[in-house]
Amino acid sequence: MNKDLRIVFMGTPDFAVMTLKKLVEAKYNIVGIITAPDKPAGRGRKLHESAVKQYAKSQGLKILQPTNLKNEDFISELKSLNANLQIVVAFRMLPKIVWQMPEFGTFNLHASLLPNYRGAAPINWAIMNGETKTGVSTFFIDDKIDTGEMILQEEVEINSNENAGHLHDKLMTIGSRLVLKTVDLIEKGNFSTTPQPKIENLKTAYKLNKENCRIDWSVSIENIFNTIRGLSPYPAAWTVLENGKDTLDIKIYNAEKEYANHGYKIGRVITDKKTIKIAVKNGFINIKEIQLPGKRKMDAISLLNGYHFEKDAKMR
Repeated sequence: MNKDLRIVFMGTPDFAVMTLKKLVEAKYNIVGIITAPDKPAGRGRKLHESAVKQYAKSQGLKILQPTNLKNEDFISELKSLNANLQIVVAFRMLPKIVWQMPEFGTFNLHASLLPNYRGAAPINWAIMNGETKTGVSTFFIDDKIDTGEMILQEEVEINSNENAGHLHDKLMTIGSRLVLKTVDLIEKGNFSTTPQPKIENLKTAYKLNKENCRIDWSVSIENIFNTIRGLSPYPAAWTVLENGKDTLDIKIYNAEKEYANHGYKIGRVITDKKTIKIAVKNGFINIKEIQLPGKRKMDAISLLNGYHFEKDAKMR
């Protein structure tokens, strides 16, 4: 039996826009959009609308931007939309009063093969941990983070040189299709859910912060390489460069690994006219794209044209 769906969509960044666009193009009845409040951004501190809001406005959809998801006025307005299904893509944790509201439940799209990589940054951590596969999952929300009963999953390969930006776009596309399949199953009443399996040594997608985005030059060459690509292009892996009298926090966006035996100290910077290499265990990290404080991102050759590394320069 086909259900007459009235959908509320919740999301904020670009990752969520493709899914919303697919739902609109498939002619689903989207009765409301919930997205983050506008935030000041840039030098002028002008209010910046979320990617989801910008798209929703272009489609003439009703938009709600609550600061507090338990606010009585917001709850009352949400109820008045009379939605029977809610879809969440890259939003924040919902209170029970919100996720329990619709008749057919509230489901979420998560960019990992649950139960692994529950949390805020699943795409980054999958690459940083050297995974060769990841995926997308849809599941019904419950009172914990990313733990609800699963509806559908699709596995995706991670290429050996792929960075987080490329994988983000790949999962965004595949995830949007998975959401459409999930909605179709719910609409037809033709689906079953499965509890997430209990597994040992569960991997978590911790929120990214300055500490866990810093490069540790003492770990394996593979680990360093995976950290750089797993944090590129955003928020970017960073390190401290000691170069003569300069001590600079720099960001590294792109690098290659080069296996070799050498006698250099770990973290030593070795340069010529075209390359910037960092000595690590079992080889070198060859920096391809770098950013000094207050400067634009540039390739190694461009940096070497205008910046001098001392003989004893090192990363730490």
